[in-house]
Amino acid sequence: MKTTYYLGLFFMLLFINCHENIPKPIYPAIIPAPASQTVKNGLFSLDNNVSLKVDDRFKEVGNYLKKYVSKNFNISFTEANDKQIVFNYNNQIENEEGYTLNVTQTMITIEAKSARGAFYAVQSLIQLMPLETKASQVSIQCVEIADAPQFRYRGMHLDVGRHFFPVDFIKEYIDMIALLKMNTFHWHLTEDQGWRIEIKKYPKLQEISAFRDGTLIGHYSDKPERYDNKRYGGYYTQEEVKEVVAYATERQVTIIPEIEMPGHSQAVLAAYPEFGCTGNKVEVVKKWGVFEDIYCPKEETFKFLEDVIDEVVELFPSKYIHIGGDEAPKKQWKESKFCQDFIKKNGLKDEHELQSYFIQRMEKYINSKGRQIIGWDEILEGGLAPNATVMSWRGTKGAIEAAKEHHDVILTPGSHCYFDHYQSKNKSEPLAIGGFLPLEKVYSFNPIPEELTEEEAKYVLGAQGNIWTEYIPTTEQLEYMAYPRMMALSEVVWSKSENKNFDDFKQRLLHFMKRLDHLDVNYANHLFELSGHIETQNDQTTYTLKSETEGKSIRYTTDGTDPTISSTLYKKPIVIEKDTQLKAASFDEKGRVSNILDQQIYKHKAIGKKLSLSALPNEKFNAGGKITLNNGILGSDKRHRDQEWLGFREDTLKLTYDLEKVTDISSISARFHNGQYQWIYAPNEIWVSFDDGKPEKVEVPNSKEWVVNFKTTFNGIKAQKITISIPNYGIIKPGKRGAGNLSWLFLDEIIIN
Repeated sequence: MKTTYYLGLFFMLLFINCHENIPKPIYPAIIPAPASQTVKNGLFSLDNNVSLKVDDRFKEVGNYLKKYVSKNFNISFTEANDKQIVFNYNNQIENEEGYTLNVTQTMITIEAKSARGAFYAVQSLIQLMPLETKASQVSIQCVEIADAPQFRYRGMHLDVGRHFFPVDFIKEYIDMIALLKMNTFHWHLTEDQGWRIEIKKYPKLQEISAFRDGTLIGHYSDKPERYDNKRYGGYYTQEEVKEVVAYATERQVTIIPEIEMPGHSQAVLAAYPEFGCTGNKVEVVKKWGVFEDIYCPKEETFKFLEDVIDEVVELFPSKYIHIGGDEAPKKQWKESKFCQDFIKKNGLKDEHELQSYFIQRMEKYINSKGRQIIGWDEILEGGLAPNATVMSWRGTKGAIEAAKEHHDVILTPGSHCYFDHYQSKNKSEPLAIGGFLPLEKVYSFNPIPEELTEEEAKYVLGAQGNIWTEYIPTTEQLEYMAYPRMMALSEVVWSKSENKNFDDFKQRLLHFMKRLDHLDVNYANHLFELSGHIETQNDQTTYTLKSETEGKSIRYTTDGTDPTISSTLYKKPIVIEKDTQLKAASFDEKGRVSNILDQQIYKHKAIGKKLSLSALPNEKFNAGGKITLNNGILGSDKRHRDQEWLGFREDTLKLTYDLEKVTDISSISARFHNGQYQWIYAPNEIWVSFDDGKPEKVEVPNSKEWVVNFKTTFNGIKAQKITISIPNYGIIKPGKRGAGNLSWLFLDEIIIN
């Protein structure tokens, strides 16, 4: 971002001192970063003596600004005055969504070639306005901005199938999308766990499919499973949908509805089993995951879906209808005589081509309504529908494949765009599905895969953040997961790479958070979050602390109590002489400004010693490197993607520790992840040998817990080298998750005492 500061800050402070009753102006800290911004001397005073002059093409945007000012301040525009806010049409602006915003002491001028561009100028202007409500005069910093987005598609998704959110909150979500100059709301309306849109021709969708008889308590992988047995659900009436669409349209946000097919359809089949492959009675699903029930490609099924589409297109004016297409199990299609006969009759090769047939047939119908389809990247399987846009979530492979075939693509990979993943390693984080996606990783995302040529990259429309709500039951938790990662993504899709700087973004985000506070938004603040790492040199073990953002002091305790503003000030690495529970946090002069880092450190004989492995961890599960196996720190009990856990897929893993001198050995402890839902199985045994001695087998206790804790003791053992061999659990047995595949072995710390 090109910013010239001149003496703007000096004049702003001078103005404040002379007019103490006027809210402080906001120094420009706009998110997403404008393409060009020059801060100038002086302030524009917005009060009752300002007139509003709007080109007819931007009349609705002008009304939006008028309503915003009236709602937030005790100010109304006058009919005519030399001090003005002016909206001008300018067809010389190259980008359809581009704009210029020029604030002088006597005039604010907005120029654009579309209502959308004018609206984005207003959003920048709003971010320049103070937050105090009902003021009769506010001051706006003089500034000159020329701005335009990098990508055409800038989206946020929300799953309301797993958990349902009220209309008022949906509007607030759209407000934030608009403020961040994003232009698309992907509304995920149907799921196995609930159908959320009124379809008048099929009333059972409202009566049966919209409600379930309970909801899973805890995580999917918890055993035994527990349910609250409370009826849960809801749906949006068509009048409510129209209301939301109108609200979004006023804010230049397009809503893309998603109607899932052919999978994720069990809620429908609970009401209308005749559209399935078995005809069996099923229930609206109470837990999370992928389920076998799927639409059967019968004429009555297609008629049902076409009827649904007929009502959906009347409600949503968007160019696109999202038809899902993801995670469609083929088991019932394989077992169905009708489906197998259908495959032969239509000259299809297999069930993948049957899915392609299903998608292409629905695409033709949707195209006949003047609309186009978007589908998750599974719609590539068996052949891509002719006019489909691919939303690539399983990494970037689908996007690359589709773009090379000259299909439009939208990037939304789980690695950078799934905001239902954990955003901090702090133990106090709310339960999430898994994964780890901190703010900086979102910000680092480049939606254009490097494998694409310049010509192929033109098919990348943009990117989207996704919020799946299996573990997000409340609006407060949804806000916590969405913000501020949505702010980071907004800059990814708006600002060009050369205008992006994460440190600068964090400083602007600090200002933006004041706006979130004003709006009473329950955002996650990890800007001053602490991280730490172990180092061992010359037999001395130390723990180093680091803040994500500079400028605050760090205070800590080692006695298990929470740190306060009077706790020990961190100045240098902390010496660890015994097992220690270290707690630390960032502070300013008023008090704590970060979550508490709570780290249990185990001081043992192998910590920091030389370690060799017979195989390297899998590159996907090697965030912390082999040091995590003897750094004194245990991994999360719930997250196998925690950087302390390493993942291997070898028949046998051999670890050799060199303690550098002969040492008394009394015990060896280890922890194995046992998240069988992810095909991770604890081993049945390990083999231990000392120096060059004979290996001895030690049984690992059988357990259904997520983490299996293992310990074996010894008497009179002295050794310098210890070799631990861990045979893989092996090929997963029938009836278990991942049956027929080689299991994963996950381990974190090996503690030797």
